[in-house]
Amino acid sequence: MIVLEQVNKWYGEYHALVDVSETVGKNEVVVVCGPSGSGKSTLIRTLNRLEDIDGGRIAIDGRDIHARGLDVNTLRAGIGFVFQQFNLFPHLTALENCMLAPVSLKRASKAEARAFAMELLDGVGLAHKADAYPHELSGGQQQRVAIARALAMRPPIMLFDEPTSALDPEMVGEVLQVMRKLAGQGMTMVCVTHEMGFARDVADRIWFMAEGKILEKAEPEAFFANPQHPRAQQFLADRSNR
Repeated sequence: MIVLEQVNKWYGEYHALVDVSETVGKNEVVVVCGPSGSGKSTLIRTLNRLEDIDGGRIAIDGRDIHARGLDVNTLRAGIGFVFQQFNLFPHLTALENCMLAPVSLKRASKAEARAFAMELLDGVGLAHKADAYPHELSGGQQQRVAIARALAMRPPIMLFDEPTSALDPEMVGEVLQVMRKLAGQGMTMVCVTHEMGFARDVADRIWFMAEGKILEKAEPEAFFANPQHPRAQQFLADRSNR
């Protein structure tokens, strides 16, 4: 589904992504982890053109997403993205947030969009909050609505950029539960997260990043039991000591 070939990204003098080459298969769940500033969020944001690249190639479902003439809005409509901050429209209810893109971009009828939005809200445990506005929801509830909203476009790929980092600890579990459910349903997912329990339980593979490079890639069992790169060893040791 996703192919990265020698991807490079600079911010002025800062080399944020360094020759990143990797693939994500259909129905695969990849967790990207590493210390702050390692390039994780930059990497995931290149996958839907929120960040352009300065070298290399990224293909999604066989299509070069940086090709000249590509319609970026069409690309993004086919990729679900969940941010650290919930980014819900404050003047719309949970239901209206989930209906907006299908009606506006896919020309779905309001009845069709409403029915599917209610199905999605039910799937994240929030059908009873359909008519609530974002300020009436907890952080965890807002993030679950954000996931439902992303799913409303029926994307084949979901990207998560530290979706629990802005949440109070007691709300983290409810969001991770929804992500676990999605993974169990076979959704292709790339998740930037510091939640190592989630990575251990749900990921098919883990990419460990530092200094803009993928320094280690492994299945969870191997990564947590016997990390190979010294930076990965230190990262896991630091987290186990917290």
